[in-house]
Amino acid sequence: QVELVESGGGLVQAGGSLRLSCAASGRTVSSSAMGWFRQAPGNEREFVACISRTSKYTNYADSVKGRFTISRDNAKNTVYLQMDSLKPEDTALYSCAADQTPSGCSSRVREYDYWGQGTRVTVSS
Repeated sequence: QVELVESGGGLVQAGGSLRLSCAASGRTVSSSAMGWFRQAPGNEREFVACISRTSKYTNYADSVKGRFTISRDNAKNTVYLQMDSLKPEDTALYSCAADQTPSGCSSRVREYDYWGQGTRVTVSS
C-alpha cells in the first residue's frame, strides 16, 4: 500500500514563491518516477512537472517552464515542487503521483499508479 501526502500549499501573492512537498510511504520516491499535476476550479487536471526514477530526466508543462522546479530527496522519501514567480493562473489543487513502471517520466495521468489527495495553492493578484 502506497500513500502520498502533499503539503506546503497556501495563499501567496503574485510573484511570490511556494515549495510543495510530497511525502511517500516506504521507498516509493526512490523507486518511482514522480509527477505533479494540478486542477483549477472548473478545469481538467493538467500536467505540471515530472522527474524520472534516477532524476536523469525532468519534464515541465510549457506554462510553468522556467518558474517551477521538481526535485527529490530519497533519504526523506519526498519529492518537491519549487514554485517561483507565481501567477494567479497557477491557482489550483496540486497533486503528486508515483509511476512504479516508468520509462523516463510521463506527462500522462494514465501512467501513474498512486496519487495523493492534493494541496491547495492560491495565488492572489
